[in-house]
Amino acid sequence: MQLLSLSNAMLAVCIVVPIAAVLLIFVIWYIATKNKLISLRNDMEESFSTMDVHMKKRYDLIPNLVETCKGYAKHESETLARVTQARNNAMSASRNEKAAAEQELSSSLKMLMNMVHEAYPQLKADSQFNNLSKQLEQIEHEIAQSRKYYNAKVKLINNKIEQFPSSFVANRMRLQRYHYFELDDVSERVNPKVSF
Repeated sequence: MQLLSLSNAMLAVCIVVPIAAVLLIFVIWYIATKNKLISLRNDMEESFSTMDVHMKKRYDLIPNLVETCKGYAKHESETLARVTQARNNAMSASRNEKAAAEQELSSSLKMLMNMVHEAYPQLKADSQFNNLSKQLEQIEHEIAQSRKYYNAKVKLINNKIEQFPSSFVANRMRLQRYHYFELDDVSERVNPKVSF
């Protein structure tokens, strides 16, 4: 009888220990995967914030650029108003609307720069305008780099969300595929060239 109870105890241990070990490994994997997904999401949000800071610099520069142009281009008020409106739209756009608002702003800035380049050679010689245009060119470069960085972070988290077995944890966290920061118009994907 004692031998039988010892056999049952050994059998129970042989069954319980491996099951407990598998469960422990699963819990450790689940926690590690969830932490990785949280880290990737936070990195992506931080990179969007960085991009937003660069876009804010551009928003702050635009009124100075418009004011400088106003003195030379009084009859171009429609173009200047369009740039100002596009700036305001981009500043107030939600995260999901940001790419479209940025496209509109880039388009209106390009129109302004083309107008200045073609019709106002005296403005091209203005030192304040030259300084502002150089700042704009630098900011556009910073925005392009931060978009690239943000999109790289989106790619990393999207891969984790979609690849098995981490997709199991992502589904439990209700994570969905994130969108890249893209501009719809192919011509807008190129940095605007500011030359005077």
